[in-house]
Formats: sequence, C-alpha cells, structure tokens
Amino acid sequence: MSHREPKDPQGRRMPFMYEPPLRGGANPSSKREGTAPGSFALPPGVGTPLAFSSPDTPGMPAPSEKTAWDFNPAPRGEKNAVTQLERARLGTITPEMKRAAEREPHLAPEDVRGEIVAGRMIIPANRAHLRCGLDPIAIGRAATTKINANLGASPVKSSADEEVEKMRWAVRWGADTVMDLSTGGDLDATREAIIRSAPVPVGTVPVYSMIVGRAIEDLSHADILRTIEHQAMQGVDFITIHAGLLREHLPYVRGRVSGIVSRGGSLLAKWMIHHGRQNPFYDLFDEICDIARAHDVSFSLGDGLRPGSLADATDEAQLRELYVLGELVERAWAKGVQTMVEGPGHIPLDQIEYNMKIERALCHGAPFYVLGPLVTDVFPGYDHITSAIGATAAAYHGAAFLCYVTPKEHLGLPKKRDVKEGCIAYKIAAHAADIALGIPGTRDRDDEISKARAALNWERHIALAFDPDTARAFHDEDLSIDTDFCAMCGHDWCAVRISREIEEFASGKAEGYDPGGPKESPALTPEQRGILEEHGEPLPGEASSPAVGGASRGEKPPCHSDLVRDPKKAREIQERGAGPK
Repeated sequence: MSHREPKDPQGRRMPFMYEPPLRGGANPSSKREGTAPGSFALPPGVGTPLAFSSPDTPGMPAPSEKTAWDFNPAPRGEKNAVTQLERARLGTITPEMKRAAEREPHLAPEDVRGEIVAGRMIIPANRAHLRCGLDPIAIGRAATTKINANLGASPVKSSADEEVEKMRWAVRWGADTVMDLSTGGDLDATREAIIRSAPVPVGTVPVYSMIVGRAIEDLSHADILRTIEHQAMQGVDFITIHAGLLREHLPYVRGRVSGIVSRGGSLLAKWMIHHGRQNPFYDLFDEICDIARAHDVSFSLGDGLRPGSLADATDEAQLRELYVLGELVERAWAKGVQTMVEGPGHIPLDQIEYNMKIERALCHGAPFYVLGPLVTDVFPGYDHITSAIGATAAAYHGAAFLCYVTPKEHLGLPKKRDVKEGCIAYKIAAHAADIALGIPGTRDRDDEISKARAALNWERHIALAFDPDTARAFHDEDLSIDTDFCAMCGHDWCAVRISREIEEFASGKAEGYDPGGPKESPALTPEQRGILEEHGEPLPGEASSPAVGGASRGEKPPCHSDLVRDPKKAREIQERGAGPK
C-alpha cells in the first residue's frame, strides 16, 4: 500500500504540518552539508547585543540598551590609550585584535574591534605576557565559546613543575585559558613559571596570595594594592576581584543551605564581620582599576555569593551581588579596563536561561564567565558531567566563557587524568553550544567525521576525532581490523554498511572516502595501550582479548565479510559469538 502525501488543489506538495521553528539562525555548516535545516537560534547579529543568541523564553529580561561606549567620559588620546578597550575606542585595530580575528574565521578584525568597543568582548593580554609568547584570544558571545582550566598547588600537595606540566596538559586538551589558584607551596614561583610557559591567557585570584602568612583579619588596603600590582607586573592577564559582595548582602546568606562557597567570598565576609566595615575591594575599586589599566589586566568580577547547591540557586543574595557587579562593570569601563563577569555554580536546568539573561541586562552584555553550572548535587565523582550539561545550556543562552569542572570537584585536587576529562567535557559543552547558536563553520569537522563514518573509513574517522588515541584504542579493544563494520553490530546488522550499499542513498559515497578493503589496524601506541589498561580491559593480542574475534594477532577473524562470502555461514559464526572452533 502506498502512502499519498497531502497536496494542494494545484497538485503541489503541501508544507509539513510541523515546520521547524527557524528564526534566521545561521547554518553552522560552511557547505550546508546534509539535510538539517540549520540553527534554531536568532540571526547572528554581530555588532548588536544579540550576537549568536538563543530566542528568549517569555518573561526573560531584555538586553541592556547600553554598552561600554556609554561609560567613556573622557576619551584618551592615542599616546595615553594603553588597553585594548581604549585603543578600540580610538578606532585602532591592534595586532592582538587581528590575531584574535584569525582564530575566529567568522569574524573580521573590525568585528572584533567593534565588540570590544561595546564591552561585549575582551582580549585578556597583559603586555608583559605578550612579550613571552602569549597567543591572544577573544572572549565574548560573538566569538566561539572559550573554556578555562583551573590549576594550582594546594597546602597538601604543591610543586611549580607539576603545575606547569598540568598547564601544558590542559592546553593540549583544549583549554583556552588557565587560572592559577594555588594556595600552597611557593605561590609566587608557581605563578611566574606558569606565565612564562603559557601560550594562553593566565588568570589568578589575588586574595589567595594576600593571606599567605597572615590571617584574613590582618589584611590591609596597602596589602591588597601591593599584591595586585605585583601580579600585574608578573604578566597575569585577568584577575578575579570579589568586589561585588557587600556588607549589606550578608544577612541574605544566613538561611542558605551551603552558605558562602566561594573562597574569596568567604574570606572577605569574615573580614567585613571582623572589622565592621565595607568590602575593601569595593572601597578600593578605583585604585585597583588604575593598576589593571596600566598593565592591561582584564577584570573577572567574582561572584562571591554564587550558590553552592541547588537549594540556594537564584536567591536574593546572588542577585543583589550581580546588581552591584553591573555597577562595577560601568566603573571599570569608565576607567578603560576590559571586564567580564563571573556567574553561578549550582543552578537547576530550568533557571539557567534566566541567570544568563539577567546578567546580560544588568551588566550590559559584558562577557559572562560561568562555573558549570552543576544541574544536580548528587553525583560527586562525576561533576564534570553534571556541570557540562549546565555549561552547554549556559553557553547557548549567553555565557561566553566556561570554567571547567573535573571529576575531583568537591572531593580533592585534580590530577592529569582529571584535567583531561574536565577539559574534554567542557570542549563538548562549548562546541555543542556553538553549533546550536549557528556560528558559521563550527559544524564543519562534525560533517567531515560523519562522512568518514558513513564511508566506514576508519582511519579518517579516528584521525578527525578530538581524542584520536582514545578512539583508536576503544575501536581496537574489540576489533583490531578496519573493515566494513564495527564490533557493536557485526557485519549483518551494520546499518552504516547497509546504507552505503543502497545505490539511491548518498551516504558513504562522498568523493575521497573510499576505505578500500579490510586492513589490520596499526599497532597500538604506548599511550593507546595505556588508555586500555586504565579502561580495565585486556589488550588486543593477549590471550584473553576478544579484540580479534578468536584469531591470533595479524590474522583476519573469520567473521569478516571479506572472508565469509556465504551469508548463512557468516550468520552462524556471529550467532556463536566467536570464530570457528
């Protein structure tokens, strides 16, 4: 029986009754590969507050109509313009802006300059760090989503060399920036070593260094300014300043389940209660701006009252601090300082869009830098996953910068493996959001790997993977020959092979994707063997390994389609689950 499609009186096919909700979002595929309709996001809007934006759910706050240009009371002349923001205001496209645009193929240098003028983008690039190998990046919603990896020695375990190695490892796995959050060992030497070795921007939380050898209650205004200036001179590119947490906010914390979970926030709360005075970072904000401007250090305005549990999410304490952060954004812009704002850490999924868009309104579109957020509290050991879920939604709804979370969150100091897992989880979140927002070209690599997968071109498929070593190791764990199926389905049930054999289908037939005949995989590298050992499985070639289907290493298993031409015989072999006895 044939199905009759509905047609109008003229015999034309009628539109499908459930048309996709397209709103003008760009297609993330440069070549418009495949049959997908493109992004459901809003039109790109670079140069406006809605650059790569999700459509607003009813009731969401509208974007602010103000930009950094509205807080430019006394434009500086060319000789006195020292920050990226000040030079952008004069119409100058700096080498750092050009380099940032090179790394964002959908943006021209003038787009980058325009977004910096508006305050919606920053290039964290301390001049001292530029002199020792910093490769500049752009952070802002008009750019691709960036991720940060936190490093740092602790009082329990500390080593500058170990942190430098951890930094290099994080960069290898996609970190766009790193933050040195050391609280133990030689903090100054560790920071210096990371900056001198890092090709990516480096951030710090200066208050951590301020209390080495002293109680927080003994911290003076002079100590604060001296420490910030020292770190700026070392080459720190961005600093977290917890200046938005005020004395007036502390009563709103009393009923919280988790109190204050920010280290900087808790320290300053204790200082304010002890002295009965206002937050010293708030009182000193203008002086801190002057130091930051002199070295072109960007601000990351800290959320000292971020919720540490779902039970405290989006509460009055958090939102009152965010309101003050909006005031500080304006003051920083007036001083010529590039600025971003930090956001919450534990937020249920339904509240993420509001949190992103209230920051967009109160802080006039300054880049939002969020930790996670974690969308559930009951998976310690897996919080890189719980937070990556929230991070994907946060980036889709407006966050420009994601601070990674590792499996050790809430439990201990991350090791190399934890850093890798955290980075990969957050690269997934950032990449998924960029595709959903329709940032041009962001799906190109996905399209290429999909075509290789459809062609059963294992070599190309694995080479295009973000982590080729893990992909190859996992493939060879079960089947150490590249052929026209994998170990999940076997030959007769391989939908990809079947689709490829159907002449009417385009899949698997793209030019340049002919895998040829079956061939044995190259021997696993030591790193790939290590991945399988960590996975807890026998290595291919060992007696207990199922990887070659009962054949010895170097032989073709008899269940491969190139050896078993008779379908009945192949089915018998697969039903037995191993090679012939």
